[in-house]
Amino acid sequence: MKMKRERKKKIINLREFLFWLLFSTKIIDLYKFMQEKKELVLSKQLLASGTSIGANIREAAAASSRKDFVNKMIIANKEAKETMYW
Repeated sequence: MKMKRERKKKIINLREFLFWLLFSTKIIDLYKFMQEKKELVLSKQLLASGTSIGANIREAAAASSRKDFVNKMIIANKEAKETMYW
């Protein structure tokens, strides 16, 4: 039973990873478009916040403690809210 849960967890982690990878790719594409339109300040903010969401979630997955995990997820949530703002 434990092996089945671990396999399911890995599949979920892979799906989550692929989602955030695709999201980051879309953010980078939007950044390039905004750079062409000379939206320099906003594009940099969007790039920074949008690409850090997945990175923070990946860090949370490798957290050394529950406190570290929660902290990384809080940061990812804040970055997502900032990205939505921009």
